[in-house]
Amino acid sequence: MDYVLQSRKTVYVFSSHFHEDHFTREIFEWKKQKSNIIYILSKDILRYRRAAKEEADAWLVKGASWADERISVKALGSTDSGVSWIIETEGKRIFHAGDLCNWYARFLPDAVPGQTIYSEEFEEYIDPIAHEKRFLGELKDIRKLADGFDIVMFPVDARIGNGYTLGARQFIERFKVGLFVPMHFVASGAQSAWRMKEFTDEKNIPFWEINREGETIEIQ
Repeated sequence: MDYVLQSRKTVYVFSSHFHEDHFTREIFEWKKQKSNIIYILSKDILRYRRAAKEEADAWLVKGASWADERISVKALGSTDSGVSWIIETEGKRIFHAGDLCNWYARFLPDAVPGQTIYSEEFEEYIDPIAHEKRFLGELKDIRKLADGFDIVMFPVDARIGNGYTLGARQFIERFKVGLFVPMHFVASGAQSAWRMKEFTDEKNIPFWEINREGETIEIQ
C-alpha cells in the first residue's frame, strides 16, 4: 500500500470478484491520498452491492473490455464468482486467474459422470466432472484470444486437498508462460505453493517462490 500511495505513476486497481479475499472497500480509501488511481472491477461486486457504481472507473463482465493510452484489459470467465483478466501493457501480456481453477480436482478419482458428490468442505453437492469440463471450456475461451502470457498469476491452494495443482498444470499445458506466479495459498503457507515448481521446471517456466506477504519482484 505504501508504494501505491507514494508512486507518481497511474495505479490500476483490479478486483476479480466480491469475495473478501479478493475485494475490500479499503481500496477506495487510497483515493483520498492519491488522485491518479483507476479502479477496474468485476461487475458482480456491484451486483452484490459491495460498492456503488460511481466508485469504479470500469465494471466488467466476461467478454467486456476496457482500455486507455497505457493498458488494455479483457475480462474472461471464472469457475467461481466474477472474472479473470488479460492485461496488456508496455509490450507485456499478463493473465490473472481470479478464482478460475479446477477447484474440485480431489473428487475426480471417485467421480461418476452425471452424479454428484457431497463436499463437507464446500457444504454442498458438487459434480466434479462437470466442473472440470467448465474449467477446460474457460481455458478454450482464453486460448481464442491468446496462446501465451509473459506473466501468469494462478491459484495453487493446498486447502482444497489432493490435486490442488491440477488446475495450474492444465493451464501451463495449454499456454506459453514467461513467469508463473502462484496465488491463493496464504492459508496453507507459502511453501505449499512451491509444490507447483516441479511442474514449471519440467517446462522451463520461471517460478516465483514467494516467501512472505508483501514481497515484490521487478519484471524486466
